[in-house]
This record gives sequence, structure tokens and C-alpha cells, in this order.
Amino acid sequence: MTIKLIATDMDGTLLRDDRTFDYARMEDLLDQLDEKGIRFVAASGNQYKQLRSYFEPVNPDRITYVSDNGALIAHNNEVLAESSLSRDQIARVMQWNSETHANMDNLIILSGNDGAYVSNHATPEMIAAVKTFYPTVHQVEKFMDVDDNIFRFSLVWDPSVDVHEHVQQLREVFGEELHTTGSGFGSVDILAPGVNKRTGLEQLAAKWDIKPEEMAAFGDNGNDLEMLRYVKYPFVMPNAEDFMKVRVQNLAVNDNNHNGVLDTIEALLAGAYDDETVFDK
Repeated sequence: MTIKLIATDMDGTLLRDDRTFDYARMEDLLDQLDEKGIRFVAASGNQYKQLRSYFEPVNPDRITYVSDNGALIAHNNEVLAESSLSRDQIARVMQWNSETHANMDNLIILSGNDGAYVSNHATPEMIAAVKTFYPTVHQVEKFMDVDDNIFRFSLVWDPSVDVHEHVQQLREVFGEELHTTGSGFGSVDILAPGVNKRTGLEQLAAKWDIKPEEMAAFGDNGNDLEMLRYVKYPFVMPNAEDFMKVRVQNLAVNDNNHNGVLDTIEALLAGAYDDETVFDK
């Protein structure tokens, strides 16, 4: 078995529920990966700046980032690729939302190069929740007045809401014009067409001449599916929802709160998964 790239989702995957991970073990693993020439990629719906902040204790420049669910790819603090939404696409999604959810039962977040944008009608409690995921939050009167490259349009419901129905509605309306996916925490993410974590890995694969047969990946939610189906060695977290375990049957060694990603990477490096029949899809 030859692995040249390992990618992981963050929330519910590498990150514990307190949004930390074992920094000492990660630093040791990064040393081992460097020795073996294996790239380590953080592939997440989080913004680039937020992702870098998670890795400050282990030197964020050691990580490659597929952020905003594939809309922005960066390595060595250099943007390799980006895909933003057009003003017309943003306007159409806003129109759909106002017609379908006129009672404002969700929160709109635009994720851009210069931060996140929310309505100035958002409550202080909403703003505090948004700041958990976005390092810079701007409140605006009109979303269409925002002057920034918008990578991701998020609709956020209460975390108890099953967003799969909303994802399906958006897919029926916009088809292939936009990419729509559930992203956890009651969120639906809308991106430019053909943008997802898989396409992010594909661009890195072309840059570094790495095949999907030489990749492993970890995830826990619907926005990880394209990536997990792309690589030869996919792992779903034990804490993932059941629909994920049906679609990708290989489980990480432990859940996100018990170092599941780190444990499984160590097992991979030790040759525990050399029997490729484990990964028959």
C-alpha cells in the first residue's frame, strides 16, 4: 500500500467537540508524514483563516487547506485555486429563500475572502454562534452590497432541523447550476457548480502528480461524501450519522472525541490496512 496524501474534515472528525485536537500527537504524526513524503490536507467547510488558526499550535504552514468546502485551496500561504459565486447566483438563492422561508426561520451567511457576512438584523446570540466558526464577522444592511469574492452561501437552521429536505429542494430548483450540500450543525452550503472537497483534492492531485489510489480521507457528513468516494482509503467517523456509514462502510478506529483520525493514521502508517480487500466498495 502506498499513500501520498491524507485529507481530513475538521468538525466532528479531527476536531473534538471542544474544537481542539491532540497537538503533541499531531506534531509527531506530521513529522512522520514529512519523512515519508505524505501530504496532509485539511478539507473543511471552514474558512481558510479559521482552518489555519486550528493548526497554530503545530505550525499551520505544514498543512495544505481545502477550505469553504473546496472553493478555496491554499498551500504555503499561497492561493492555488478559488471558485466564487456570481452576484446573479447569490441573488437567485436569496430570492428562493425569501419565497420559501418568508418567516426568516434560517440565518444567511455569506463566506468571503474578507470574512463572513450576516444581516444586521441578526441577534447578538446569532452573532456569537457565527463567530464560533468565522474569525471575522461583518453585519450588513443588504447582502447584494457586499464587495467581496463570495465562496459559499450558507443557510443555517436550528441544529435540530434535518436539512436533507432543504438540500433536496435546492437541488431540484438549481440543478447543476450550483452545488448544494448539507454541512452539519443545521447548515446547508451552496457553492459554485462542480465545487466540493473532491474537486479540491483533484486539483492537488494534478499539481503533485498523486493518484486517488494513493490517498486516504476522513469525514463525518454529507459534504465529505464526494471526497470519500474519490480516494482509495476512505474512513467515516463512528460518530457520523447512519446514512454516512451506509455510503462508506470503513470506520475510523475511534470517534472524534477519542483521537479517531490520529489513531487511524497511525494504524495506516503501521501497515494495518495493507489488506486492500477491507476497502472493497
